[in-house]
Amino acid sequence: MRPGAGPAGAHAYLARIDVDPGLPPTLETLRRVHRAHLDAVPYENLGIMLANLLGGTPPSTAVEDCLRRVATVGRAGYCFHQNTALGAGLEALGFDVSHRHGHVWTRPEHRGGAELNHLVLVVSGLPTGENPGGRWWPDAGLGEGFRDPVALVDGPFEDGGFGHALDGVTPDGWSFTHASGGTFRGIEVTPRPVDDDGIASAHAELSTPPDGVFTRVLVVQRRRDTHYDSLRGCVLSRVGGSSRVERDVTSYTDWRNALVTVLRVPVDDVPADDLEALWSSVRGAHDAWDAAGRP
Repeated sequence: MRPGAGPAGAHAYLARIDVDPGLPPTLETLRRVHRAHLDAVPYENLGIMLANLLGGTPPSTAVEDCLRRVATVGRAGYCFHQNTALGAGLEALGFDVSHRHGHVWTRPEHRGGAELNHLVLVVSGLPTGENPGGRWWPDAGLGEGFRDPVALVDGPFEDGGFGHALDGVTPDGWSFTHASGGTFRGIEVTPRPVDDDGIASAHAELSTPPDGVFTRVLVVQRRRDTHYDSLRGCVLSRVGGSSRVERDVTSYTDWRNALVTVLRVPVDDVPADDLEALWSSVRGAHDAWDAAGRP
């Protein structure tokens, strides 16, 4: 188990996502845990947005903090938080979990970048006929990612109506091509070093304005079997493999309903005044974006 990830914290995390800590480390269990996490914990940057608006500190990426955050409030954050918690929970169940350096990219010119902006998990030791190497990629930190862990073998694959692909798979890394229409194009996974200190440093850059990408717009996503729901600022979307329906939410009541009822984000720990202040900031940014022609 990773340093700092005590059994109590991992078991509290597993209890929150409704997974029996006595389950064996099998492929069936891996799939069950992956889906349970996605069902229980939305992808979001709510804590980062609130911290920067109100002068607080963005949620920590330390393993015990990520486990505790899921267990106590039902939120984690974005990829560094989500996959830190998921990885620690899997380790507590006896899975062989390792970490890889991930670089998410949208523009082709950024594909070769060396920045750490995604924590990638690899679970080993679960061979099947189609995946004799036995290595799998679980990921709860993509928001609009895949519903089930992905076999680390070259080729296209389908997940709930979304078409993805893996290329150049080696023990150290691979290239992932995301389904068309998503908010990112792909991920380069490499053998560059990744450790807790590196994650904390990258998180500080990503969650600090003005350059931090997770400080610019509120993003909440939840993956379902055949679609994902998304709230970006004041735009609520439901996206399937070949469909997209979206609308603006332009009142506080509608926005909060989208956040709490549609995306099922727990906010009981957030003071009402703070949530309304965040709404005012989000609505102001939406209006400015709208006035600029929605670039």
